Formats: sequence, C-alpha cells, structure tokens
Amino acid sequence: MTRTQNAVVIGLDGVPWNLVERWSEAGELPTFARLIEEGAAGGLESTTPASTPLAWPSIATGTWPDKHGLYWFRGLEGDYTHRMNTSHDLTQPTLWEMLDSAVVGNVPMTYPAKEIDGRLVTGMMTASRDEGFTHPSALATEIEERIPEYEVGLDWSEYGDDPAEFVDELDGMVDARVDLMELPMEEGDPRLFFFVYTAPDRLQHLVWDEDVLLDHYRRLDDALATALDYADRRSANLFVVSDHGFGEVSTIVAVNRILERKGYLTRRENTGTRGLLERVGLTKRSVRSWIDRMGIDEDQLIESVPQAFVDMASLQIPGERALYDVNYEETTAFVHGEGCLYVNDTERFESGTVEPESVPRVKRELRELLSSVEDPDTGTAVLEVHDGDDLFPGDDGSPDLIVEADDGYEVQTPLTDEEFYSTGAKAASHRSEGILLARGPDVEPGSVPDGATVVDVAPTILHLCGEPIPAATDGRVLSEIVASDSPAADAQIETRRYSGAEAGIDPDSDVESVERRLQGLGYIE
Repeated sequence: MTRTQNAVVIGLDGVPWNLVERWSEAGELPTFARLIEEGAAGGLESTTPASTPLAWPSIATGTWPDKHGLYWFRGLEGDYTHRMNTSHDLTQPTLWEMLDSAVVGNVPMTYPAKEIDGRLVTGMMTASRDEGFTHPSALATEIEERIPEYEVGLDWSEYGDDPAEFVDELDGMVDARVDLMELPMEEGDPRLFFFVYTAPDRLQHLVWDEDVLLDHYRRLDDALATALDYADRRSANLFVVSDHGFGEVSTIVAVNRILERKGYLTRRENTGTRGLLERVGLTKRSVRSWIDRMGIDEDQLIESVPQAFVDMASLQIPGERALYDVNYEETTAFVHGEGCLYVNDTERFESGTVEPESVPRVKRELRELLSSVEDPDTGTAVLEVHDGDDLFPGDDGSPDLIVEADDGYEVQTPLTDEEFYSTGAKAASHRSEGILLARGPDVEPGSVPDGATVVDVAPTILHLCGEPIPAATDGRVLSEIVASDSPAADAQIETRRYSGAEAGIDPDSDVESVERRLQGLGYIE
C-alpha cells in the first residue's frame, strides 16, 4: 500500500461533539454521519482555558501555550499594557511550515501572513486587508476580484438587538467562505490544505436556538461534502477539528470585582479630573453611548485619534476597564484575558507589590478564595481554579492561575459593581470538548480517538504524511485511529527538531497602531 502524502484539514470554530453526534445519528447531517461511519470520530479536548487564541495554535503546532507562547489575543506587558499577538509571536513551527506546499485559509492568529511554500489567507485578528492579508500579496487582489463579498469575520456583539439580521449576514459570509475554500482547489496539489470556518462560534455566542443552529450546521455539512470530495480526488486523509465546544450561558462572574471586594485589587480613585468627570456623568460608557448616538464610525475614530490623546483620555475618564482603571501600586492580583490571573509580583511587573517568595502563598490564598465563590441565587460553587505552574510548566511568564467557570457561567474581567450579572445578548460560550473526525486511506473505519486533545492533531497528521513529528511536541500520534493495513501503522514514529518561528517581532504593518488604539479606546468598546 502506497504511503499517503496529503492531508486536508477543515476547522470548525466552536463546534461541540454532542451536537454533531446527535444530529448525525438523527440523519440531519449526512456528511458528518458519513465521516463518523467511514472513519474515526469523537470528542477533542481543548486547551485550558478553552479559547481560540490558545487552541488553534495548539492544533497547528502540537504544543501547549507554554511552548507556542499565546495565552490570549493580546499579550500582557510588564507595564500592564496589552499588545495584540500576531503570527510573529508564535514560537513553534506550524503544520504549514513543516510540510512543503500548503494552502491555508482563515486560520485565527495567522496575521500578518508569513511567507510559506504555498498560499495563505489570514483569519481572525486580521488588522488590514491592504497589507499582510495574504501570501503571496497578489492573492489579496485575486480574492477582491473573484469574491468581492468576502469578509474575514463579523462582530456578533453588534447584532444584539437583531439576531435575525446577524443570521442572514452570517449566511452570506459562509457562502463567500466556501467560495474562498474552493478557489485553490482549482489548481495545484498541496501536501496540506488547512481551512477554518469561524462562523459557528460567532453564531452560537448570540443565538442558542437549536433550529437556527441546525440550519447553520447543514450549511457546514454541505461545505464538508465539498472538502470530502476534494480529499477523495487527491487520495488524502481528511481531518475535521474544532478548537473547543460550546454551551449555553446566562451569568457573568466578575472575578476582578471579587478580588477587589476581598482586598486583592484596588481601583484607581476618581479624584481630581477623574472625579470631576464622574460627577458630571462623563464615563467611558457614557462616551460610547454619545458616540453611538452621533453616528460616528468607530473604525475611523480608532484610526484618526492620536495615541497620546487615547492614553490621556483613558486614564482620566473613569470606567470599568482593568487596563486603565486598576491602581496597580496597591493591587495584589488581577485577571487579564479569559480567566488568566496574575499575581502582581515585583519581578514581573513594574508596579509589583508581591515579592517573589510570597507568590506561592498568595496563589494558595486565591485558589481557596475563588474555589469557594458561590452563586448567591443557588448557593453552589461556580469556579474551578487551576495552577498555572501545572498547566504551563515550561514558561515562567505564564499566568499564575487559570480561573474557569462552570457550565452556565462565564468569567470576565470588567471592574463592575456586581460580582454576578446577566450575560445580556450573549447566549452561549466556550466549553472544553470539541470534535475530531478523520477519514481517508490511513484511517481505521469506526475507530474512536482515546482521550484526544488539540495537541494530538499535528503529530497525527505529520505521521500519516510520512513526516517526523517535532521533538518539542506535547501531543501524541493517535495510533488507535490508524488503519491496520496502512503503512503508517507499521512505521516507526520519528522525531526531529524543527526550527522555531520568529518570536516577539513587531511586523512592519499597521497592527501595532491599530492595537494601541483599540486597547485605549475602552470607553467606546
């Protein structure tokens, strides 16, 4: 039997195994059902926390965040500012860098496009389509000419008052995404074809109605049929993966407010200019409301406001943003990003208050405190706290603790006056179990992955393609799904050292300027 050399990977952002399994068994999703019957299928455990900027890099590199370097969309600096993470902050090589000849489309955290052997269209967190959107750069012009309606993504939060309009807009975005997927299928024979649909994540945040979701999943099923046909024509192994699952939520847990109430976090005092502005009703929230009523375009404002004004206004106008509204000189710990808790230690932060030798004690206190937090309406504990040293042993700069919420709850960072409050327009959010489906010449029909995680995807693909896996990988080859008559079943799993990606480089693009305005304009978010 000839060794299969090609792989097709279709990513479905936020698709949970329980919905796919149920609807496939009911005959609602024929392509999903075919993949389950003819290949391997099961759940895929995400990162901790289960979040897009951590999980897609883990899928692409086979490593956990302490090796690939991304813990959130934005990195936290020693002066407490945030900087948008880009493809240049990823410190491990991706599948499309390890396999010669690749087509990559809409994968989050790939902006700006790196030079690869093949074609790449960046995905979520793309700051501009004028520069860094594609490799080669001429591909951007081709997309504009052939798929003029193509959009990188839609902001679901803008449609809170009209979910039906959002569903219609999202349908159009998916149609254009399918057109983009089919574009490179017309020519070439890449070793790796890696394409992501982020629409299910966006939809499920705003709408958790199974009739609406099923209609959307049927559209995904049709897209998978196209990908399956493409894989079969090329005798390639097809993988369908999601970065995390999804589930209904109704309550926000404001962990920074809990830390404040218990004396671990201190807000900036609204004295002087801040106090005067608050007394006359000028806050970040009221400024945003005024901007909305005036019909001012936020994108234009972000691009035109000088950074010096952004910093001045954000520090002076009171609000609920941890970035500017925490008094770090009197704070012991704070949460940044999605449940990432940092002890304000003197070695890591410029206004640190905790000596390094006291960090373990503070972590123990915080784990005990947060693990005991109860919903006042139910009397049940709602938070699970993980030690960052256990999750991320390879990185001294990782979060000290990860705070996750139970089903039905979500951890957020604003400095509100309430510890628990409604999610508002948000209907659902991330859960840990996504999906892993595989089918092809080297996949055992009817097999089930055993405890598969996001870091197992890359080594399994590489091994089936006849390539060594990275020596730094945290994942394993899922040998239980490899067909017994496949050459890969008898082949020894080889490793090699791949050169790492360039890390910590600010690319020559508008990413930095856009991000600095975004982080400062908290009063219009």
